[in-house]
Order: sequence, then structure tokens, then C-alpha cells
Amino acid sequence: MHLRLISWFFIILNFMEYIGSQNASRGRRQRRMHPNVSQGCQGGCATCSDYNGCLSCKPRLFFVLERIGMKQIGVCLSSCPSGYYGTRYPDINKCTKCKADCDTCFNKNFCTKCKSGFYLHLGKCLGNCPEGLEANNHTMECVSIVHCEASEWSAWSPCTKKGKTCGFKRGTETRVREITQHPSAKGNLCPPTSETRKCTVQRKKCQKGERGTKRYACLHLHNLMEISLYFLGHI
Repeated sequence: MHLRLISWFFIILNFMEYIGSQNASRGRRQRRMHPNVSQGCQGGCATCSDYNGCLSCKPRLFFVLERIGMKQIGVCLSSCPSGYYGTRYPDINKCTKCKADCDTCFNKNFCTKCKSGFYLHLGKCLGNCPEGLEANNHTMECVSIVHCEASEWSAWSPCTKKGKTCGFKRGTETRVREITQHPSAKGNLCPPTSETRKCTVQRKKCQKGERGTKRYACLHLHNLMEISLYFLGHI
């Protein structure tokens, strides 16, 4: 009887040792598969792994995968980095990479800045701008074509000939205008800003001192310079 009890005692003891060894082995496998969960996490991680970095983030932070060498690790950020857009879900806030031709974006369908070689138009990155638009190589956007615009003509200048206003019947008169809008690259070119035509006046005799002098030539040139400077000051 005593031998039977001793036998059962050793059987139970061996069984308990077997169960303990199985639990220990299972625990070691779990630690190998999920090393370091939650304890010692930094940088906004709610749960983390020594090998994979953050596994989940604290509230309102965005989860994003960063590539380091041949592996990717999870990090938690207050906002998504350039080239990514943020999306909030009930269980996680996640950063998702923008499209390949998009440098920055608002969401997967709306770019805010394109990569080199592409032009932004209505949230899309295009290799060539649509009809009626042209590429702006400074902003890298498709913009409207701007045509040249000019002001109304000034009044005609007095009729002159060789700088004089007397001693002739046929001479020339001039008028000018200013450019109010310069054209873009594909816009219509600007028209001439001065115009001269022949004029006929009643011949009048030059007063003493007028003949052969430069007085009226200088006066006419001075008037034209004043008109040009006025227009230049308003461009």
C-alpha cells in the first residue's frame, strides 16, 4: 500500500514538472515573438518592440513606418512628415505616403506640391499643362495665359519738322501709350508704344531768332521725355 502511494506521488510530481516545463517553453517562445511589449516605450509609443519600434501610439499621435537600412520601424509623431498625409481611424491614427509624383499632399487624391518635372493643377501633378494654361517654372503650377495690355493713346504732339513748328507746311506728329500688363510666356506680345504720322499745317513765318535754332527741337524732345517718364512711373 505504501509503495503504491509512493508511486502515485512520483507520478504526480513528474506530471507537475512536465506542465511547468511546457509553460516555461511557451513563455520563451512568446517573448521571442513579441519582445518587450509596453514596458520602457519612449517617443509617444503606447506599445513597442525592441526590433520593430512602436507597435501602437498614444492618443492623437500618428503612426508611421520609417525605413532604416533593410528594415522598417514604427514611430509615433504629432504630425505626418513631408510626403505623407494623416488619416484618423477609431483604433489608430496613421500616416500614409503620397502618390509617387506628389511631394506633399492633403490626402491620397489631392496634392499640394509636385515633385520635380511635374506641374500642379487642381490637386493633380501633370507632366504637361492642359490647353489654355501654361507652366510656371517658378511655382511649378499650371496658370492662366496672360496677354499684353496697353493704355489708351496720348494726344498727338504738335506738328513739327526738323524740330521746328514754323516755316513748313508738312511735318510729323507723335503719340505714345504705356504697357499696363506684361504678357506671360505664351501670351500675346505687346504692341508698339509710340506712333508717328504725317501732318499738314498752315505755313507760318518763323519769328526772328526761331530760324535755324534748336529751341523748338529741344522743347519737343523735352515734352516727349516728360510723357515717357510719366508713363514709366505708372508701369
